[in-house]
Amino acid sequence: MNDKKLEIIKKVKENDVRFIRLQFTDITGIMKNLAVPISQLEKALNGEIMFDGSSINGFADISESDMYMVPDLDTFVIFPWRSANGKVARLICDIYLPDGTPFLGCPRNNLKRVLKEAHDLGYNMNVGPEAEFFLFLSDEKGHATTQTQDEAGYFDLAPIDLGENARRDMDSTLEEMGYEIEASHHEVAPGQHEIDFKYGNALHVADAIMTFKLVVRSIAQRHGLHASFMPKPIFGINGSGMHTHQSLFKDGQNAFYDPNGPDQLSDTARYYMGGILKHARAFTAITNPTVNSYKRLVPGFEAPVNIAWSGANRSCLVRVPAKRGLSTRIEVRNPDPSCNPYLAMAVMLMAGLDGIKNKIEPPAAVDRNIYKMEEEERAALGIGSLPGNLLEALHELDESEIIKSALGSHIYENFRVGRLEEWNDYNMQVTAWEVTKYLTKF
Repeated sequence: MNDKKLEIIKKVKENDVRFIRLQFTDITGIMKNLAVPISQLEKALNGEIMFDGSSINGFADISESDMYMVPDLDTFVIFPWRSANGKVARLICDIYLPDGTPFLGCPRNNLKRVLKEAHDLGYNMNVGPEAEFFLFLSDEKGHATTQTQDEAGYFDLAPIDLGENARRDMDSTLEEMGYEIEASHHEVAPGQHEIDFKYGNALHVADAIMTFKLVVRSIAQRHGLHASFMPKPIFGINGSGMHTHQSLFKDGQNAFYDPNGPDQLSDTARYYMGGILKHARAFTAITNPTVNSYKRLVPGFEAPVNIAWSGANRSCLVRVPAKRGLSTRIEVRNPDPSCNPYLAMAVMLMAGLDGIKNKIEPPAAVDRNIYKMEEEERAALGIGSLPGNLLEALHELDESEIIKSALGSHIYENFRVGRLEEWNDYNMQVTAWEVTKYLTKF
């Protein structure tokens, strides 16, 4: 048994851990977990725990359902809170087939594959996410409502920001789990919050996003609140995004920084950005994967619907923050927190790599407020828009061999089937808006 496994066994005994959660993420971005007692710890560490893959939507059919959970030992962490049955720890797993090969439908395996493509070119991807969420009150039965617990706004403090205590508990819990919190504040809309943690390797950050959501929901519940990462839960106010800062490093140096380049950006940075802008319409189905995502991506609520870039202008899809040197990066502003972070990072990275390989120059920066431009002016500047709904986004995905290659055929086909089912189900609904609009009119 290797040293890492022995270290985990030691920590489990010293901290009276009773259960281990073996976690993985399905294609839709929902965390799944199998809890095993400590008596099964060695089997779990050896990747010998099996589950039925046919029970996970989009994984496998009943004829090929046996799958194994192989833990990444570096993801071991003990949850700071204690359940009624003792302490619980977790390990994030990759999914493998019985023959020992990685399952191609596992989003984490897929991201590893795309990161290897970057690594083969000499690059490592770093990511810094900004995941926003709402804190809602629960009703007397404990069910979530869409009633916010405050009327605060951007950067407000208590007593206006009534979610501050819950957010402070979230911060401290995340820090206990090894997160380096860089910022934590109330966002623009009532009940809306943001907690930012330090950037890092794309795979580890994707893991961190999934754990972050679990912690935020768990702590909110302890405060009698419901945390939601739904992109647009309330009509008429800002939705929640997950702006994603990204850069490539090569030989320990930021490959996006060139002190002598235009705007101190390297050719690599410009080409990467060119690839992002070229493929944005195609990868939006992945970064914004729900019907509700497109209720956020509308003009008037600071949503980045315009396919352009700028150094400061937040009406663009891509912003280049002012910091340079090791902090040189681009910020892609359309992803929302309902996305599967493993898939979102894979498609954005593949888009950027295509830009680098084919030297795709981005258009000129747009430093004016695009929201205030007339349609003709945007057209004259070549400023396109993101898809207007999920169906349009899926059609764009269908046409892009580059973005489909970032997913692999298994994930692409199963993701597409699931999203089309959601779209068709949504399309058949009769909404309250329709009843109000048409019931007495016709």
